[in-house]
This record gives sequence, C-alpha cells and structure tokens, in this order.
Amino acid sequence: MRESAEKRQTRIAEVVRDRGVARITDLADELGVSVVTVRRDVEELARRGEVRRGHGVARSLRPVPEVSTAGGDAVAMIVPERNTYLTDAVQAAREAAEKAGLRLALHIAADESGAEREAVREAVRQALDAGARGLLLSPHWRTQAEADADHSWLSDLDVPTVLVERRPARTSALYPLDCVRSDHAYGVHLALGHLVGLGHRRIVLAARDDSPTARAIRAEFTEQTAARGLAEGCRTILSSRTAGPDPRAADPRAAELAEVLADSGATAVLIHSDRDALVLVQRLQAAGIDVPGQCSVVAYNDVVADMGPVPLTAVAPPKAELGRVGLDLLLRRLDMAREGLRPGATRHLELLPGLVIRESTAPPAA
Repeated sequence: MRESAEKRQTRIAEVVRDRGVARITDLADELGVSVVTVRRDVEELARRGEVRRGHGVARSLRPVPEVSTAGGDAVAMIVPERNTYLTDAVQAAREAAEKAGLRLALHIAADESGAEREAVREAVRQALDAGARGLLLSPHWRTQAEADADHSWLSDLDVPTVLVERRPARTSALYPLDCVRSDHAYGVHLALGHLVGLGHRRIVLAARDDSPTARAIRAEFTEQTAARGLAEGCRTILSSRTAGPDPRAADPRAAELAEVLADSGATAVLIHSDRDALVLVQRLQAAGIDVPGQCSVVAYNDVVADMGPVPLTAVAPPKAELGRVGLDLLLRRLDMAREGLRPGATRHLELLPGLVIRESTAPPAA
C-alpha cells in the first residue's frame, strides 16, 4: 500500500535537509512515484516553509555547501577572454545554476586572431572532460568565416548546448540549437530614434567590426538610416584602428572622428562599444568639440558609459538577463533528457535592450 502524502512529504523534507539540495527526478525515483507527485509535494512543503523550490530541485532552508562537480552536477560556460560585456551574463548564469543545485564552470577561450577556433575546441574539450552536463557557449567569432568554421563541429556535440548572445543564420548547422541574444536591431532603433527626435539628421556610426554583435549593429545602422531617409548624411567608421577583425593590424577603415564630423557636417555619433566611446569623447574634447553642445554621443553596451567625464547616453542590452535565460534554456533541455522526454521545439529568444539617457545628448546647435 502506498504511503500517505503526509509521510511522503516528511521523507522528502528529511532528504532535502540531509543533502541540502535534491532533484525532483531523483526523489521520484527513490520514492517510486511520479515526478508530478513529487512536484506537488515540494510545492506544499515550500508553502509550509519547510523547503525552497528551485528549477527542478528542492533546496534546504539551511546554507548549502558548494556543489561538487563529481557526479556531473555541473554545467560549463565558455566565453572569450577580455570580454567584459559578458561579465554580468556569467554572474547571472552562475547564480541561476546555484539555485538549481548546479555548479557553473567558466572556461575562457583565447580570442587572438587566427587562434580562436582551436581555443574554443580546447575549452569545450576541457568542459566535457570535467563532466559538464551542458554548455552555454559565447564564442567571439571575429569574422563570419571563423563562425562558419566552428558551426559544423559544434553542431555535433552530444550534450545540450545553448548559444548566448549569438544567433546563427538559418543555413547554419547550429541553427537548431537553443539561443538567446539581445535584439540589436531594436538597440540601433532606440539610439537613432532618440537622436532623430532631438533633431539630428547627420549621424556617424563609429563601431567595432570584430564580433557578431558588431556586425549586426553596423548592418542595422546602414539599413535603418536609409529607411529614415538619412543615409546621405550618415557615415560608418571603425571606432579604433584595432577594432577590425585583425587587432594586430591598423585597419584603413578607421578615421579620426573629429575630422569625419567636420567633413560630413554630422552633429551626433553612435559609438560601439562604450569603452571605445569613452576614448573617442576624450579625443573630441581635446579637439575642441563640446559634448553634447557640438556633438551628441550615444554609446552602445552601457558597461562603463556612465563613468567618463561626460556620462554617456547608452543603449543597454539586458546582459544579466542573457545569462539567466540561457541557463533556463539549458536546464529545460537537461530536465527533458533526464526524464526521457522527446526534445521540445528549439527556442530562439531575443531580449530587448533599453536606452539610458544621460548628459551626452542634446538638440543640435542652431
């Protein structure tokens, strides 16, 4: 005869107190009941304040020691080195993993030109050798060719994988993977809408060209300025001489922003990234160009945009949310595999950036 719900819930509470964290599927196996039954029990225990619910787990109310990677209780996140943009995403993914009773192992892939493909391979190998049950993946992919070279072998990985701040083309072998990224088309729309609303008609884009995000911003700027009837007065340059696909070589597309503004008659500039924006604003001021009196500036990223002499208006992608949503997508895949369910539909999610208005934008001078 089956034990009563009261006795079963008492046993669940005892197991969770002893272990600190217990997976719903493990509890169902041990108790010989369905996952749905255990979930209901955990919900009732949580309502009574005896356990805490997590994503697929029940957690003790007492502090839990760090989860060991032994037994496969870890997932891995692979990011390029020196990429401060993803710091918030990594931290948020780590916190979400810990709430689910998992450890997030961070692996860094060297992003030197010509070496990234092997660095990504090595990072993935290390993660899988360490027993990672799934991967959050954010390669740098300085060029589209680098991305294409990785797509075929990454698509053959035999663990659940989610792309973070990356979305491959429909023709790519990686397209069937879950992914989450910022809607950079909307980010450019916010920046242009703000500047045009202030009265600016000639706008320069000073942008990087060494990542999928940078390529999306450049393409959207060209398309959206043309759609607004602004293309004739808008130019695109590199934000620095080392912002191209090969940082070791000076890129001829780079130009002095002050000279471009003078030649084009532009009164505003959108700069990707915000680190580059801080440098370029200093150069504009050194050239005698007042920000925002003579030139309005919108930065893209909002990592350090508020830290310069002039706090910069900035497009702010939802960096932390990228990490949380990416981890949720991965947990969904892990739970389905654990329960022997057929894989659900692939999810491609786009999160909308915001616009933080600060002191660097104003209507153009008369």
